Amino acid sequence: MYVVFVSAYPVLGYAQLPDSETTWALDNARGWAAYQQGRFADARELLLGALKKAEPFGEGDPRLAQVLHRLGLVYKMQGNYAEAEASYLRALAIREKILGPTHTDVASTLNNLAALYETQGNFTKAEPLYQRALAIRETTFGPNHYDVSTILNNLAFMYDAQGNYTEAEPLYQRALAIRERILGPNHPELAAILENYADLLQKTNRAEEAARLNARAKTLQKKSASEKKEVK
Repeated sequence: MYVVFVSAYPVLGYAQLPDSETTWALDNARGWAAYQQGRFADARELLLGALKKAEPFGEGDPRLAQVLHRLGLVYKMQGNYAEAEASYLRALAIREKILGPTHTDVASTLNNLAALYETQGNFTKAEPLYQRALAIRETTFGPNHYDVSTILNNLAFMYDAQGNYTEAEPLYQRALAIRERILGPNHPELAAILENYADLLQKTNRAEEAARLNARAKTLQKKSASEKKEVK
């Protein structure tokens, strides 16, 4: 299970922006909202509109990189991997140029590009990108930050998919420990890592441990569903 983060570029209130920037901001925001709602065709059209408006800003503008990054997510969800790769690679080049190779926004694009390659079974390309993204986040945030746990889980999942369980297990354990420390032992966001780790335990003939983690994950998911129903 993948958890990916997109760094949002701060946008001024629309009334403060020139017309070209206002329409870019609106398309970008609406496109991102459509993506979050699962309306990928609408998201694609809106973000392509935002991209067209962002091109005149130039290759040195982070808004262009953000639109490309978001388009990469949309294309991946639509199964258009070639377009997703092209969008991510261009976003990565822009972010590295204007922000530097160790910026956290660079790590976000590296993580998403790695996940794209992993989806296609290209583990050789995915692994060094995950490793680089992990190094950036550990250096920037420290080894026990929430965002570090995300890449640890993603990297573990990739090793797991290759049958490299000895590499995957300590990463799952570390990701879980970080989230438990930050969120507490009963937070619903632990469920994804618990399920991933349980699957590894099942595949390595530790059914009793796997069942315990799966049961814990299901309890947390039910708790989350119940809390959502109570939101007015």
